[in-house]
Amino acid sequence: MSPLENLIKQLSKLPGLGSRSARRAVLHMLKKKDTVMMPLIDAMSTVADNIQICSLCGNLSESQVCGICSDERRDRSTICVVEDIADLWAMERSGAYRGLYHVLGGTLSALDGVQPEDLKIEELVLRANSIDVKEIILALNATVEGAATIHYLTECLEPASVVVSKLAHGLPVGGELDYLDDGTLIAAVKARRVG
Repeated sequence: MSPLENLIKQLSKLPGLGSRSARRAVLHMLKKKDTVMMPLIDAMSTVADNIQICSLCGNLSESQVCGICSDERRDRSTICVVEDIADLWAMERSGAYRGLYHVLGGTLSALDGVQPEDLKIEELVLRANSIDVKEIILALNATVEGAATIHYLTECLEPASVVVSKLAHGLPVGGELDYLDDGTLIAAVKARRVG
């Protein structure tokens, strides 16, 4: 396999890029080698050499402890549990949460063979038993796997003296009933409140 074919093959492994998109990206990079390809190579090399997993929460970081975990202004009484780093980033983008995080590394899935020991559940239970922690927020996706994981985590966290909550599910802001799927409507009705 030629180096060009190999590059296209490697790029096509990325989420959202098929072989056609990878070919277009490679052609674009080759046409703009100095302004696109070389800076990309440098950036990828720097990230590969310097980025690691935070030893406390599982976020990506340039040091052993990420900026969120080391930020003294964060609320240390709450830990928001997310499936993966992309979910943590989404929560941070929203600005709605100012506590700490815990990245599980996935959700339980019998079909995919993901068992409790494959996730960072033990570490979460240890953190939940910390004197400072008062609440664990389970911010997992509203899927069958997410619901199963929430159920399992709730049982695991029961002995700890913390409040276990989960994100509300239901109508999105600006959502129209006619365009919502049945699952969202059902969740909205079940999570209704007075007021």
